[in-house]
Amino acid sequence: MPAIKKILVIRLSSIGDIILTTPIIRHLHTAYPQASIDYCTKPPFVSLLASNPRLSTIYTTGQLPAEVYDLVVDLQNNSRSRAIVSSLNVLHKVQYRKENWKKWLMVQFKINLYSSSRSVVDRYQDALEELGVPDDVQGCELYPSSAEKDFAEPFFKLGITSLALCFGANHFTKRYPPRRFAGLLSLLLDKKPLQVFLLGGTEDAAKASEILNTLPAAYRLQVTSLAGSCTLMQTAALLERCDAVLCNDTGLMHMASAFGKKIFVLFGSSSSLFGFLPYHAPFELFEVEGLRCRPCSHIGRDRCPKGHFRCMNDLSETLIARKILDFFNGR
Repeated sequence: MPAIKKILVIRLSSIGDIILTTPIIRHLHTAYPQASIDYCTKPPFVSLLASNPRLSTIYTTGQLPAEVYDLVVDLQNNSRSRAIVSSLNVLHKVQYRKENWKKWLMVQFKINLYSSSRSVVDRYQDALEELGVPDDVQGCELYPSSAEKDFAEPFFKLGITSLALCFGANHFTKRYPPRRFAGLLSLLLDKKPLQVFLLGGTEDAAKASEILNTLPAAYRLQVTSLAGSCTLMQTAALLERCDAVLCNDTGLMHMASAFGKKIFVLFGSSSSLFGFLPYHAPFELFEVEGLRCRPCSHIGRDRCPKGHFRCMNDLSETLIARKILDFFNGR
């Protein structure tokens, strides 16, 4: 293969998936230090990569220049990304192998062909195997700017343990109920002084209010809702400063993993076997094992098909709270 001087990485969405590509960017930069690396994604996610020192230019779909790329790494591998690759002058391309058929068998027939919870990052890395690009076995990366760090700093009180609660998710069956999160926070705040930050997007603001309003009045001053009030990278800066993170299976979980945070993660209708556990970050996983209807989807649903929602409702607030308190008290 000719010398590689110009590389394009493609991952169009979403938050977590893009964060999970950051080790691949690092591996490419290490293997080809003289090459410039560009990235193509959708506009809402540009900020996740804007400060990454290993990237030259970040393009959105429709902006890519008419120039030659020595190597294109397609980590989306869908019709849209393949169309983008076809429109470019590309000398060599590699693609992420999705193995959607394994997910389909697992969801539809509960046939498990996964040998382990192999991370999606490792599957991304498989795309580089033919190039001989080594894996450094390190975690994800995010780079909040100094302005974003300055935004986060005033929210934190010296000497008070901080917990981020990332309570949202794109689909109902991946969200622990707000009233249950409120109950869990009550158990924590009854035992330990904490500053708790409710983090999420504008679509999560109403659920944040529900959590706050369900809390006993005595605890509300210890909880700050910033859902819908921060940019993505301001949220990242807040997570970087928190002592631990409690979350659903969501993009902010992967954001927290980029800072090596201790993560307490709740899996509902999905399965850890699909490869989306926190990558190279300490975590404790809470899931209902032995539930015959689980997983009912690999991305989540807008309602529980069975009506009981046991995959989330059967998760014990008391157990989760005890694990978090054990972590804080053992630090």
